[in-house]
Amino acid sequence: MALYDSPTMKISYGASDPFLSDRFTFPYFFRTVQSDHHYFSLLTELLKYFAWTWVGVIRIDDENGDREFQLLTKYFSDNGICIEFSSKLNTKIDISTDVPYVVKHKEMLKKSTTSVIVLCGTVSTAIAEEFRMLSDVLRKKMLILPTNWATNHMMYYAIHVFNGSLGLIQKSWYDLNSPKVKDFLASIHPSKFPKDVLLEDIWRLNYFCYSANANLYANRDNCTEEERFKDFWNFNNMLHSPRAYLAVSLLSHAIYKMFLSKPSPKHDKTLHNYKYQLHQYLKALRYNVHGSSPYTFDEHGAFKSKYWIYNYIIKEKVKVQHIEFNPLASSKQKHSALGIKWKTDQIPRAQCSENCIPGFRKAPMQIPHVCCYDCVQCPVGEMSNTTDSENCIRCPDMEWPNEKRNQCIAKTLEFLSYTNDVISMLFSSFSVLFFLLTLLILGVFIEHCDTPIVKANNRSLSFLLLVSIKLSFLSVFLFLGRPVDITCMLRNFTFGITFSIAVSSLLAKTIMVCVAFKATKPGSSWRKWVGVKLSNSVVLFCSSIQIIICMTWLSISPPFQELDLHTYPGTIIIQCNEGSAIGFYSVIGYMGLLAAVSFVLAFLARTLPDSFNEAKYITFSMLLFCSVWITMIPAYLSTKGKNTVCV
Repeated sequence: MALYDSPTMKISYGASDPFLSDRFTFPYFFRTVQSDHHYFSLLTELLKYFAWTWVGVIRIDDENGDREFQLLTKYFSDNGICIEFSSKLNTKIDISTDVPYVVKHKEMLKKSTTSVIVLCGTVSTAIAEEFRMLSDVLRKKMLILPTNWATNHMMYYAIHVFNGSLGLIQKSWYDLNSPKVKDFLASIHPSKFPKDVLLEDIWRLNYFCYSANANLYANRDNCTEEERFKDFWNFNNMLHSPRAYLAVSLLSHAIYKMFLSKPSPKHDKTLHNYKYQLHQYLKALRYNVHGSSPYTFDEHGAFKSKYWIYNYIIKEKVKVQHIEFNPLASSKQKHSALGIKWKTDQIPRAQCSENCIPGFRKAPMQIPHVCCYDCVQCPVGEMSNTTDSENCIRCPDMEWPNEKRNQCIAKTLEFLSYTNDVISMLFSSFSVLFFLLTLLILGVFIEHCDTPIVKANNRSLSFLLLVSIKLSFLSVFLFLGRPVDITCMLRNFTFGITFSIAVSSLLAKTIMVCVAFKATKPGSSWRKWVGVKLSNSVVLFCSSIQIIICMTWLSISPPFQELDLHTYPGTIIIQCNEGSAIGFYSVIGYMGLLAAVSFVLAFLARTLPDSFNEAKYITFSMLLFCSVWITMIPAYLSTKGKNTVCV
């Protein structure tokens, strides 16, 4: 279908073979249609737009059918569209007698699960008859028609099959209803062009008249001389594309520009070789259509054009609903496609598997089709917020998937809160209670500070012990509430130092009991150690070591606030990082060492004869303290989060 044909240049109004786009082999070939590559690319976008990824293919057993099927397979596989079945219709078989042939195709179509079938090849009367025989199984199938089927009247042989079909066709830039075109078409009649055989055949086929050939079936009596081109039953079909007229117009414009740029024939003897130069003007042509931006030939020699989606509706007349199709258009522009009249009053379904809702991902099945998959819920810590997600995505560190795993939400913050945790209220209550109890005992000691029993218990050590115990109880409040850097540093240091002073006081008391017993013997050299100086020195020395440990810890690697994002799913534990594990366990271990030494000395002095021997009570206290201290270490290491603080 070449309008202008020469050894150097051709312009076609119907050739769509992709091979013709090779500019090395066909450097001077132009066409007013785009290649099959462009058509199948847009067809793929159309199927993806409607989520039709599981389709069937019916191809005609001819050269076009095979070539189009190969291209179709390539584009579908590159875009994730699967072909459920492929059926080939043979035009050489007499379906009226070959019953097994028809049964085989019907069985295959009945077993298919897709509702969308793509057609390939060239339509003919035999093919249309085969579709009519398969109408009972194709009645509810959505057919996607090739461009060369758009205006073919053969589809009337199977009206129930093709009714409601969809197709893509190149948009026409010319209006057949313009006044000039109307006047021209109204003037066409075989009587004015008696030698035009094509026009005579058109009249014969449509009006059964005006045939000069007596062997042809025609009846001249049917002719009234009033028959007109515009009265044909399919004349106003919107799918008619005057591509030949476009080719003539483009060629005439190119020739006109070429002649304008050439000198007079009297001065240029090479003008007769214009056919070797015309392609340059055609290639550079900028053609304006209805005031729009200029349209040109692309780098492959095809005239750039938009496409229509056409909806083929056949009732008493052919009715076509067309929508401009642009795969790159915005979603609002694409919504116009929802006005299509479907066979089943709803968009056909062409998917092998159900859509995976947000919160799930697609998992491949064992069958060799990428379009068939199972839906698997996203694993812990991941989510998907789109339909048919290939993979789940992990939420940011500060967020966590909700129950449906379709969005990320903020993680729950966990710490020993004053308001939300009952255990914090219990700790606070016990701390205040024991603080008041210790304060009461201190008041009793102060009130009776001059009595023999208070003096016998080493009055200064008793006061220091009670004050350090009070401070230890108050240090509980540094462990409660939301941790910050300053409380993380103070909590361990405050408790470690105050409790070390308390244990040092008990150790000093134990030593004083032993020294006092030794000093009671006549001529004993221990008498010089009896007094306040020894006890104060013991407390000061033992406490100073703990202070040095704490200051070293603070200067090298102090504790700080830390967010634990991984221990408990969906929870952020706000906790204190000890900074240096050696520093932490040195503080804890030193307190245990003081308690152990105090326990050993008190145990040895528990049976010393005296009217009031404090050592037996210190023995019990240190035994209980050491037992708790030993069990605290594994309990502390085996807990996480706010439970660690409770320990």
